[in-house]
Amino acid sequence: METDKRMTMEAALEMIRQMKKVFPVVRLLDGKQLSNERLPELRGISGEPCVCRQLWNDRLQCKNCVVRRAFREKKQIGKLEMVSSDLYHVTGKYMEIDGKPYVMELLNRLEDDELLISADQKILISGLTDYDTKLYKDALTGVYNRRYYEEKIRSLTEHFGVAMLDLDDFKLYNDTYGHLAGDRALDTTVKVVRSCIRKVDILIRYGGDEFLLVLPDIDKDTFRDRLRQIQEEIHNARVPGYPQLRLSVSIGGVMTEDETVEQAVNRADRFMYQAKQYKNMVVTEHDHGKGGHSSVMSDISREMQGREKILIIDDSGMNRMVLREILKSDYDILEAADGQEGLNILERFRTDIALVLLDIVMPKMDGFGVLEHMNRDTSMKEIPVIMISGEDSDSFVRRAYDMGVSDYIKRPFDFQVVYRRVRNTITLYAKQRRLFSLVTNQIYEKEKNNRMMIGILSQIMEFRNGESGIHVLHINVITAMLLEKLVRKSDAYDLSWPERLMITTASALHDIGKIGIDDKILNKPGALTDEEYEIIKKHTLIGAEILDNLDIYRTEPLVRIASDICRWHHERYDGKGYPDGLKGEQIPISAQVVSLADVYDALISGRSYKKGYSHEEALEMIRKGYCGAFNPVLLECLEEISGDIKNELQASVGEAVCIQSGSQLRKELHKYHETKDHLFNKISREMRFEQQNI
Repeated sequence: METDKRMTMEAALEMIRQMKKVFPVVRLLDGKQLSNERLPELRGISGEPCVCRQLWNDRLQCKNCVVRRAFREKKQIGKLEMVSSDLYHVTGKYMEIDGKPYVMELLNRLEDDELLISADQKILISGLTDYDTKLYKDALTGVYNRRYYEEKIRSLTEHFGVAMLDLDDFKLYNDTYGHLAGDRALDTTVKVVRSCIRKVDILIRYGGDEFLLVLPDIDKDTFRDRLRQIQEEIHNARVPGYPQLRLSVSIGGVMTEDETVEQAVNRADRFMYQAKQYKNMVVTEHDHGKGGHSSVMSDISREMQGREKILIIDDSGMNRMVLREILKSDYDILEAADGQEGLNILERFRTDIALVLLDIVMPKMDGFGVLEHMNRDTSMKEIPVIMISGEDSDSFVRRAYDMGVSDYIKRPFDFQVVYRRVRNTITLYAKQRRLFSLVTNQIYEKEKNNRMMIGILSQIMEFRNGESGIHVLHINVITAMLLEKLVRKSDAYDLSWPERLMITTASALHDIGKIGIDDKILNKPGALTDEEYEIIKKHTLIGAEILDNLDIYRTEPLVRIASDICRWHHERYDGKGYPDGLKGEQIPISAQVVSLADVYDALISGRSYKKGYSHEEALEMIRKGYCGAFNPVLLECLEEISGDIKNELQASVGEAVCIQSGSQLRKELHKYHETKDHLFNKISREMRFEQQNI
């Protein structure tokens, strides 16, 4: 051993006194505390605190401590440390004093003119800083990366709050809106988390959409409140450039207890996955104790605004009781003793039901009858069904899957298997619904401007016709409701959701052809002559002609549907309508629906020459054929939704009133009437000129 490593305590203290003339920090540490690797803070023999606590403001044990390394390797070791733009040199010198091991720690700040010229020092500092950033920082979000966790955090054993955060549906954001949206969602999440935590807290990007949060010196109540604050703030945040995105995170949290951070992370990860079953949820061990998965999930369920509902359709009371006992802790259970009773409950609760457990052999209506009805009214697409039956023949199982069931469980069954398959099926359908919602919002954003322009144009037509713009809104509402009821009631019309949306949108243009009718005839207060009535009837042909002659868009599905509606919304089911005298199913279903909606609203709406009929009177007049013949199935649909129509139309009027007060509307109408004659006379002249020269 070198002679300067062995000395008396008196000589060592004299060396320290001399070293302090050169080094601002000199400490002598004994081997007893250095041999304790888990000791978080090292103090000098005179009680001097660890320089890391003061200078670096570091609450964590340094994993590259030169003092500990010098002690282990019994030699002198040095390193450079960066604090902001300042460069420090730290030395650990192993010594034996009076036969016992010690390490002397020496620290000095390198001045600009020390060892390196200024330019070289800047290059060194820049290089060290850039190296540290690249090594331990995530390039996208700027937080610490997984390597930092593995090398600096994983093995620590101090008192921490440890939380795992998972960004819900991150893959959907990427797949639906593109990777830029995903990147911005991550960046927004990080900014929110940083705004909620202290400088000493550590945020790490643990995986693609997972983050690890390590909070030193925090009590369990503050820890839980901090996690809930983060969850709420993220849910309220908006992603720049993507206002349709609504972020949420699932968070699991634990407090370390005589364990490494890695062990705490594993426990927090389990709680995070429990939270993820519901999404936008925080689950900590101290919220629910350590009673295991089922008790935690039961408590979470009770915290939510209404639990998910499961409908059990089985004629055996014993079977229903067994299934109820398996599932009642986490779900609200509805029961039906036969297929017909089950359908009645489905009709009442609709999509509030998360899943149906269905037997096959039952009185009145068997399980296959229930499936046929659910397929016919499209509820099968929205509500998953699991067959539970003692029938296990191949023909039964194949038929059940062909009719759309999600799973088939044979009796007798294992309780845990039933619970898990129910939970997995509900989770899968929930993800599908969230994806559908994202896609729907995206479609809506793309179509909103088109719908707005169509609405403006159609309301201009209503003003020109001396009618309220509310008529267009009414036609939209009634058309949408009739179409929704029609596809549930009959499978004769295979109308997808996008097709129904286009018909509803195009209904606003049903009277666009009136732009080519002379004002004097269009707004004549008295009865029309036969000749004038024939001119009015031409608005159907004019409207279709306008759309058919569009240069660019005439082949678009929306324009084709609008053209059909314009031309044939005055046709009647018995062939006595106009302009072409089409009969029955020769009339496109789009035109049939808008025709019925138009007649109903015309009856209940007041005009300058008539008062509006009541809702009941209008239905009676349509039912008796006073307004022509309509599709019998559509008439049944109208009857069945008549109460809902009345409520919806009242609500739509209320919304319109909220948008514009009466005084504002009168002012705008007055201004409109001052300019409408000039504007529409000009348009009408140009339209007639174009028609004469086609």
